[in-house]
Amino acid sequence: MVRILLEIEQEFFHPSPKERAASTHNIIDDFDSVADENIDRLWHEEAQRRYQTYMAGEIKAKPAQEVFDKARWRLRQ
Repeated sequence: MVRILLEIEQEFFHPSPKERAASTHNIIDDFDSVADENIDRLWHEEAQRRYQTYMAGEIKAKPAQEVFDKARWRLRQ
């Protein structure tokens, strides 16, 4: 197993940066393909729940600029 990993490492680091980027992209795509197949449905359900909560007056909207400013501030922390 260690030998196989060493061979993969050698093959990965010897190609050009462009070829390595393409390989990395393929690996990431492969991981993405095994992600939860229901993710789109779950995000849709969450969006619907939040919208219905907003329409029922249970939560209030905030200006986008306020939301983005707060997100930027948190990223700097």
